[in-house]
Amino acid sequence: MQQTVTSPRSSGAFGDKIFEWLCRGAGLLVLALLGAIILTLFVGGLPAFREFGLPFLWSTDWNPVEGRESYGAAVPVLGTIITAILAILIAVPAAFGIAFYLTELAPEWIRGPVGTAIELLAAIPSIIFGMWGLFVLVPIIQNYIQLPFGEILGAIPLIGFIFDSNNFAGTSLFAAAVVLAIMILPFIAATMRDVFLTVPAVYKESAYGLGCTRWEVMNKVVIPYTRVSVVGGIMLGLGRALGETMAVTFVIGNANRIATSIFDPSTTIASVVAMEFPESLMGSLKQSSLLALGFLLFVISFIVLATSRWLLRSRLK
Repeated sequence: MQQTVTSPRSSGAFGDKIFEWLCRGAGLLVLALLGAIILTLFVGGLPAFREFGLPFLWSTDWNPVEGRESYGAAVPVLGTIITAILAILIAVPAAFGIAFYLTELAPEWIRGPVGTAIELLAAIPSIIFGMWGLFVLVPIIQNYIQLPFGEILGAIPLIGFIFDSNNFAGTSLFAAAVVLAIMILPFIAATMRDVFLTVPAVYKESAYGLGCTRWEVMNKVVIPYTRVSVVGGIMLGLGRALGETMAVTFVIGNANRIATSIFDPSTTIASVVAMEFPESLMGSLKQSSLLALGFLLFVISFIVLATSRWLLRSRLK
């Protein structure tokens, strides 16, 4: 009696095919979800775009009074961009210092606890950051940063107005940026630490053998080797900063006006949507304007990501 023998190659082909289609389906699912979100926001915001046209992008109006409704995106868009940029300017140097200390300077016994503490910081809910920022951080900023720096830096010609202190409530763009910086710090620092550890030891040892200092090794060897991953971590933090809602809502002041100083109150796209979406009627012009703001936030995030990829195009090749 003849026995049929199935080779391992032929028996595994079916499983490989299933695995291939599952992976392909997962990738397509991400694209489908992304497309559905974009389409929902665009279709929902279409009545606002039709009503106000392109002036919606630079209008500072936000008047929900029935019969005289007028909405514009300039204030929340500027608030979103300014707070995110300030947060990155604060968080990136601090994150780099933490990663540099943990990978090059810290003794072995302290690297684990400090690294764990950084990762636990990322697990704190955003509303806790907002409450802590409102009751603890805002008074500190108002008394020890806003007033002294406003008086000193406000006298600088041409740029002094950026630091003028005309707000006595304490909530401001700067307070929101500091809270955002603390929130995104763990993501950026953990990413930098992990990618710095991937640099082959022989590269650093060779540089040390040539007489390089720790900073020269970091600047000439580690950073060029990990540049793409470092920028990716920064973009991850920037994405979190652009879309953060509750923490910013607590400390930014929620004032619908263009801020002339970093210590003035303002608002962001996410905080406007969080505060006013529950009060908007289904199908109303206000709800459409809020959905249009959500679409603009997605566009801003896409532009930031595309710009970072374009700047790193030579390295990615």
